[in-house]
Amino acid sequence: MNVRYFAALIGFAFVAVWIVLNLGYALLCLLGAAVFYALAAVVEGDIDLGELQSRVTQRRAR
Repeated sequence: MNVRYFAALIGFAFVAVWIVLNLGYALLCLLGAAVFYALAAVVEGDIDLGELQSRVTQRRAR
């Protein structure tokens, strides 16, 4: 399964939850998906937390 099919699947699931339950639950599912996506990116090394921390620290120092 490539990224486009996975994104389509997530979009379909989001709209299905929105229709069946309500907008609040759908937004909560979307937030959960975003959190787990970010965690997977950190585990795979796509996001470097050390670099991110140094960027935030540099912005505060200005």
